[in-house]
Amino acid sequence: MLEIERKFLIKTDAFKVEAFRKHVIKQGYLNSNPERAVRVRIKDDSGFLTIKGKSDDTGTTRFEWEKEISREEAEALLKLCEPGVISKVRFLVKAGQHTFEIDEFFEDNQGLLLAEIELQSATEDFNKPDWLGEEVTGDPRYYNSQLSKNPFKTWND
Repeated sequence: MLEIERKFLIKTDAFKVEAFRKHVIKQGYLNSNPERAVRVRIKDDSGFLTIKGKSDDTGTTRFEWEKEISREEAEALLKLCEPGVISKVRFLVKAGQHTFEIDEFFEDNQGLLLAEIELQSATEDFNKPDWLGEEVTGDPRYYNSQLSKNPFKTWND
């Protein structure tokens, strides 16, 4: 139940032609505390309840537990979430033996493109496509739970 991932900004939208799948995602947080976040997500027609623990010092590893719930349950729980529901499209792109999940954010986070890659270990090597930009692993501004409270559109204000 450990999640090991690294996050990167995206330089161009060239990844879109490489995507083999995409999902429409709407998510909110019942609790966005950095020590433990409780997320409700609707991905296409499925619902999920996820609990994430605090990240380690590098920001790459943390506890994650996820349970599929009905879309109706997820819709009801979204109404209880903290302000700042996130809307995004997730593109899945293969790069070597790994798959990048690239989120194109909308509404208050419009303009943000963020890639994540899940790894078996924090030091695992992986292919870095040309569209991959600056690494932001461990920068809490890019945690979805923080984007719900401090959206990307407010960063330059």
